[in-house]
Amino acid sequence: MDTRRLVLFVIFSMSILMLWDAWQRQQAPVAEVQQAAVQNATPAQANQVAAASIDSMAGDYKLQQAQRISVKTDLYQAEIETTGGDLRKLTLLKHRAADNDKNNFVLLDDAAQPMTYLAQSGLLGTDLPTHHALFSSTANSYELQDGQDKLDVRLSWASNGVNVDKIYTFYRHKYAIDVNYEIHNNTAAPIAPTVYYQIVHDNESNQGSALMPTFTGGSYYTDATKFKKLSFSDMEKEPLKLSANDGWVGLLQHYFVSAWIPKEGLAREFYTEKLNEHMYRIGTKSALETIAPGASLTVPAKLFSGPQSKDDLIAAAPGLEYTVDYGRLTIVAAPLFWVLAKIHAIVNNWGVAIILLTLLIKAAFYPLSAKSYRSMAQMRELAPRLEALKQKFGDDRQKMQMALMDIYRTEKINPMSGCLPILIQIPVFISLYWMLLGSVELRHAPFFGWIQDLSAVDPYYILPIIMGLSMIIQTKLNPKPTDPIQAKVMTWMPVVFSVFFFFFPAGLVLYWVVNNIISIWQQWYVNKSIHAAALLKKSGGKH
Repeated sequence: MDTRRLVLFVIFSMSILMLWDAWQRQQAPVAEVQQAAVQNATPAQANQVAAASIDSMAGDYKLQQAQRISVKTDLYQAEIETTGGDLRKLTLLKHRAADNDKNNFVLLDDAAQPMTYLAQSGLLGTDLPTHHALFSSTANSYELQDGQDKLDVRLSWASNGVNVDKIYTFYRHKYAIDVNYEIHNNTAAPIAPTVYYQIVHDNESNQGSALMPTFTGGSYYTDATKFKKLSFSDMEKEPLKLSANDGWVGLLQHYFVSAWIPKEGLAREFYTEKLNEHMYRIGTKSALETIAPGASLTVPAKLFSGPQSKDDLIAAAPGLEYTVDYGRLTIVAAPLFWVLAKIHAIVNNWGVAIILLTLLIKAAFYPLSAKSYRSMAQMRELAPRLEALKQKFGDDRQKMQMALMDIYRTEKINPMSGCLPILIQIPVFISLYWMLLGSVELRHAPFFGWIQDLSAVDPYYILPIIMGLSMIIQTKLNPKPTDPIQAKVMTWMPVVFSVFFFFFPAGLVLYWVVNNIISIWQQWYVNKSIHAAALLKKSGGKH
């Protein structure tokens, strides 16, 4: 049996299994939740936070409504509820809902079914406003005007001598929103508030399609734990309880993220809670300094809610860029996207950028590819001799193998050399898959003609069919396996891969089609050269 053919088949099979495993694993990732407190929070601070138990926020999970405040910026159409000052609805004006839906994408919403997704915050303590408290506002609508770089929305609350202002500050061209509390203690006694920030989400929506499932769930980051994901099942099995002096908590879905980023250096406790059968929350709470009578305290925080654009994420908070999920091969995928983005900045078309990236990858792998093609071309020239050996030795595999090794030594051929380039390209292929699937920059990015979304499947399956045809051509260029079973496997491989690629993003299939076309040309040229050299050798050097 041709060992090289067997190894080649195993490699292709493993690549499919690796892709499928990664695909399924993404649907239900296992979070390594650190339940023990991080030692960078002082015992006193930790005790203060613990004293303000999450149970203090318990109440009817059903959302209360009073009055909506409309806010419009260059990026957002938002609705703030006066009950709690919650951010109840957030529409992204720079992103469409879907290819066939020209409406803007709704990220946060408390009214859609089954989706429930909102950002809450509040203060715990005597005579302090939680997310159930009723705030007031001087206006019902706000809009960022031409020439304005920021827009303040102030909500006010007062009770028994304590005045609290909750101020949202929206910025032009930024998805990070400042959410500040101004606490004024006009009483005769000190107050010791605890601030909390949380995101509420259901466990039914934003799960991706059946053919291309994606992760929706919680996430958090600290310098100690680094980036972690929490599925809703993780939250149910073992609620998060983690103390730190830094970091953020958030909610992930495909292409988008919302994250609360408290004041830097403020001791905090991360938590999760199942509210009912379908509702969960993830949040952070922090004990604040005591406010003396007649004194005031400003508590800053940020809420990032928007697309997972690398530059925006990096600017918002440390570690937030890790919410862009490239899988376990981020070390390969991240540089590939960086190169892709640089190319796009020049050509202004993501499809063209993918093609040019493919050319660069092929150029980088050319020395290995050339060696592989020469090996396969030499094996192709040996096909008649190998078939003769098969007829001569029949089922005597030991003698057959010894004869093969003798031919390989005589002709100076390494039958395994053709496998190395394929083996190296497997992680590149998988990395490209996750990069193209996870990059919001490619969402609804057109190429040309019928391909209007490089992150989605080809609607007419034209590219997968072309890829299948290119694989058939490649199969014809390769030496035919001497083993009949291997020959049948190689015959059906293009069909299997074509069907598999029906469910891959068009951008990934575009990469593979271009890769195959270039490979076909390279292999044809090498085959022609090796064949000419073989004919020259047979003729004794005579033309």
